Parts: sequence; structure tokens; C-alpha cells
Amino acid sequence: MTPDSGHRAEPKPAVRRDARGRGRGRTLPTSAERAAGASGIALPRLDTESGSPAERLYRCAGRTRAGAIPEYAADPHGVLQPTAPHHERIGAARAAG
Repeated sequence: MTPDSGHRAEPKPAVRRDARGRGRGRTLPTSAERAAGASGIALPRLDTESGSPAERLYRCAGRTRAGAIPEYAADPHGVLQPTAPHHERIGAARAAG
């Protein structure tokens, strides 16, 4: 961590493959951000494969997509896929103060 990065983090919430599609992931963005905020993190960045169900989940949860990074992460078959980073500012009022 550097002096200019103490306010941000990249939590990695996930649902096991055999448990997906049952609604368990709906709370992950909020839970990850709540834990980050409790740790003093104001800007958590969540990322997932572009076009994946998790990306739709983040978007539906109100997270802002910040572009795409091509060939960033390998899928289960080892094929490189683009990643879509998402963010949500925690405690935006604190930034103004």
C-alpha cells in the first residue's frame, strides 16, 4: 500500500460454481462494500468477467462500470477474458467534508 492508496481496495467476493443461480450473490456487492467501509475503505473496486451474470448483478445493484480490461483474467478453461471493473463510492459525503 502506498500513501495515495489507503482509501481503496479490491475485495473479491464470489459464489461457488455449484451454488450459482440461486440468488446467493445478490448480497455480495453490498456486503463487500459494508466490510470495506468498516475498514476505512472509501472506494472498493469489484471486478468480474465482462458480460457475465456477476456483471449484471453488479449493475442491478447500482454499481458503476468503469470500462473493460481486455484479456485480464482466465476463465475456467484458461481462456483470457475481458474484465469489467465496477465501483461505488462509500460515504460520498465524507469526501466533501
